[in-house]
Amino acid sequence: MEAPPVFLTALAPSRKRPRFNFHPTESVKPMSRRCELTGVNRQIGHKVSHSNIKTKREFKPNLVDVTLTSDALGQAYKLRITAAALRSVDHRGGLDQFLLKASEDELSTRAAKIRRDVKKKLAETAAA
Repeated sequence: MEAPPVFLTALAPSRKRPRFNFHPTESVKPMSRRCELTGVNRQIGHKVSHSNIKTKREFKPNLVDVTLTSDALGQAYKLRITAAALRSVDHRGGLDQFLLKASEDELSTRAAKIRRDVKKKLAETAAA
């Protein structure tokens, strides 16, 4: 057997990849395109050309970063919700009323926790 050529053995150590030292934590998560209150997600459809050729495209929800205040808890929460959900929150009379009327299935985990805290606080004030 022949020995490998000299130029390949000389390049081998320098061709190693640099070490990647990124360690994501629990708090670093990719931002999803989903409303935290209504659960509205992206939709897939077709872009139809003039010649009726259909190509895939996605319809993204109109997400807005807002800070909503809970009257029962007296605390402000930053949420990423759709503009339609923001109008619904205003229509129902605030974040607390919206959360109490919403089902837990469509809420995000953060919004569901806020809902449970609001229910607990309202039960405490009703008992007192």
